[in-house]
Amino acid sequence: MANRIEETVRSVDSAALLRLLSRRPRMLALGEPTHREETLLHLRNELFRQLVEEGYRTIAIESDCLTGLLVDEYVTSGEGVLDEIVERGISHGWGACAANRELVRWMRAHNEGRPAAEQVRFAGFDGPLEITGAASPRQALTALHGHLAARVDTGLLPCTRETLDRLLGTDAQWTEPAAMRDPARSVGQSAEAGRLRLIADDLAALVEEQAPRLIAAGPPQEWERARLHARTATGLLRYHHWMADRSPARLARLVGVRDQMMARNLLALAERGPVFVHAHNTHLQREESSMRMGGQRLEWWGAGALVDARLGAEYAFVATALGTIRHQGVEVPAPDTVEGLLYALPAGRCLVDTRRLAQVLDGARPAPRVSPWFGYAPLDPERLADGDGLVFVRDMAPA
Repeated sequence: MANRIEETVRSVDSAALLRLLSRRPRMLALGEPTHREETLLHLRNELFRQLVEEGYRTIAIESDCLTGLLVDEYVTSGEGVLDEIVERGISHGWGACAANRELVRWMRAHNEGRPAAEQVRFAGFDGPLEITGAASPRQALTALHGHLAARVDTGLLPCTRETLDRLLGTDAQWTEPAAMRDPARSVGQSAEAGRLRLIADDLAALVEEQAPRLIAAGPPQEWERARLHARTATGLLRYHHWMADRSPARLARLVGVRDQMMARNLLALAERGPVFVHAHNTHLQREESSMRMGGQRLEWWGAGALVDARLGAEYAFVATALGTIRHQGVEVPAPDTVEGLLYALPAGRCLVDTRRLAQVLDGARPAPRVSPWFGYAPLDPERLADGDGLVFVRDMAPA
């Protein structure tokens, strides 16, 4: 069995990864089963540098799509200070990761002196969301309104900037920390929020209706940014609406809205060329996602499933699985799990042809691994062949 399993693995590099796929995808997604592990982030960086030589020009990570604009501006123009840009531009506190700083530094160095068409681009594709709540829609809405007011007949706008500010009120009411657990503390279903949803929808529609004028009025990046603000404004207001909901569907709708926002951002990025995506396996897998939250089992379609439904063979997903994360109490996997079988191989990391591995394991029925730490999601052995491949990393370096 061990020899047959070893025949399904190869070295981890972009050439081997692309050979594993039936065609070169427009969107190549690499998942991770946990966050903030420098070993995985450095591996992501290495693969992206190699994929740039293969024609990929954009990397999209699970980070705030609006603050990500700061990073993209820095890597393409050099404006700003690296440490400040990484801290402000990469959300969830992940700007503190050394590998994220190194990624941004390398992208800026790569772009120096290159024409725009040959530059690499950075994008966050998550909404301005945290597990504890969501941002105020002010930034996205006012930026969208301002973009349109400067370029189209103001009579077409659904409201004035003053009306928008009055309806938005204070940002503190939108970011109220208690609202995630107590719907009554959310303003997402207030009369003002309902009016803002209609305004955001009208502004987003106007961006599309006025596309010829807006595209001709400036560089493509401005058009892309207006559409991003439109997606974010409508998505945030929908998210806040469900934060205020009291029905049993509340949590499932929240996670579903978040991944829908992710998917819309990814599809927009795919319009401009090949994209390399990095995020949690749960967000990028093709099958339906699930988890337990607030005593409920939630099921929803993640961003990868939504993108795959639209792009088909143009979307490829490669998951990552781990052996040990000893600094988090995750020790050597049991030998009857998929991770245990791969851990027995000598390689510190490898790329696995999951469809061949599923054939090798046919009838063996590996046991599901159980993680002692909530922050690590093991493989589901029943879905081994659903992805296009698997990266296995034997041991995480100490934190």
